[in-house]
Amino acid sequence: MGVHIIMGSKSDMKVAEKATAMLDRLGIGYQVSVASAHRDPGSVHAIVTGSEADVFIAIAGLSAALPGVVAAHTHKPVVGIPVSGKVNMDSILSIVQMPPGIPVGAVGLDNGKNAAILAARILALTDGNILEKLEELAEEMRGTTELSV
Repeated sequence: MGVHIIMGSKSDMKVAEKATAMLDRLGIGYQVSVASAHRDPGSVHAIVTGSEADVFIAIAGLSAALPGVVAAHTHKPVVGIPVSGKVNMDSILSIVQMPPGIPVGAVGLDNGKNAAILAARILALTDGNILEKLEELAEEMRGTTELSV
């Protein structure tokens, strides 16, 4: 059981590190790969179909096609993280406006932390240990005003 994080570019590493830090904190195993939906679609297909992960997190900017491409190759949950840049709305809309039958969950711009928490909530449906850690995290966060992603 675990999460596979796929970045469209190595430049997305800062966003991925937010997700991996939270997954580490929650004790959830993960793997990180880099593959562009546009420049190397064959690698994306091979990564997704060969992965044993239960949940995918796909990180992409600009046209942000990667989360949708990942979702097209699996029936497992996919959480998309749009990466901020010069044209933020393109990234956001590419993830949230998926066609019927190819759903992608979406979190806010650069919000690797929330992507990891959403993935953990999905995994917690069948893993009581993860649920317990999420409850502890929620208790810690009560009363805080942290707004950073």
